[in-house]
Amino acid sequence: MKLRHKIVAAAVGLMMAAGAASAQDMKFWRIGTGGAGGTYFPIGGLIANAISSPPGSRSCEEGGTCGVPGLVAIAVSTNASVANVNAIHAGQLDAGLAGAQSVVQGYNGEGKFEGTPKDNIRVIANLYPEDMHLVLANGTSIDSLKGLEGMRVGVAAAGSGTQVSVRMILKHYGINADEQELSLGQSAQRLADGQLDAFFYAGGTPFAALIQLGSTKGFELYSFSDEERDTINSIIPYYVHSMIPAGVYENITVDTSTVAVNGQLITSVDQDEELVYQITKALWSDKTRGLLDKGHAKGKAIQMETALTGVLIPLHPGAERFYKEVGMID
Repeated sequence: MKLRHKIVAAAVGLMMAAGAASAQDMKFWRIGTGGAGGTYFPIGGLIANAISSPPGSRSCEEGGTCGVPGLVAIAVSTNASVANVNAIHAGQLDAGLAGAQSVVQGYNGEGKFEGTPKDNIRVIANLYPEDMHLVLANGTSIDSLKGLEGMRVGVAAAGSGTQVSVRMILKHYGINADEQELSLGQSAQRLADGQLDAFFYAGGTPFAALIQLGSTKGFELYSFSDEERDTINSIIPYYVHSMIPAGVYENITVDTSTVAVNGQLITSVDQDEELVYQITKALWSDKTRGLLDKGHAKGKAIQMETALTGVLIPLHPGAERFYKEVGMID
């Protein structure tokens, strides 16, 4: 709510300064993200900033944002993928970030969404790969995933796509762990305090919470074997082989083998076609490119060339119109 209040205050100030804009000119657009310690929240904030252009703002040509005139986009902290899919379908959010697994399963009414399809969700763009992190207490090592047996393991927050995937993995391997539903920040804190042995979290690297943990208590990252990565891909096809390079976290000096799923920006089919067209256009403007490149390490991975990679449900008509216009689809 504090972020919303700040944005509203800024927008109202700009309106008063302009003198000609009216409250009717302004449209708020809520983007569901994730926890503050992960990647969805800062990336969602960058996107919100890029596509916004409150009444009275300088135009793109005058050095302002190249956002949608009159739009005030707001990054809202949520429990991430599953929660965002549900909230968009229910009309509680206008858009959100979600992993491809949750997007496809939500649309088809599978997995966590069994029997309750969220078939009004649509994709605006594929964004970046989200790497699965299996974080272990500093000085701890396991030879395989089965080494988690009997451990206190964070399985991510309820309503997150990570939790759905992690529980599928643990079930497949028959691992009986003391599973704890925790946000990324809570997981990192409990690991540091010795109340947790390990935790999973998937997202774009680096996690702010892990950077902080690495500089204080330290931690280890589990490197998945090729056999484990193949197995995970067979039970969760959305996850593919990936690598967390050495140095992404200062205390991790070797490459870490893992799996990753694509994060996507989604909305509802009920959103106005012209609005989503303008939002998609603003997302891929040169000005946004600069914001993404400078604003977050994972921002550089968000490229228009991969905007349609791994998109397995329909695009929003407004986004589809943009991609046709630039020749990416027929």
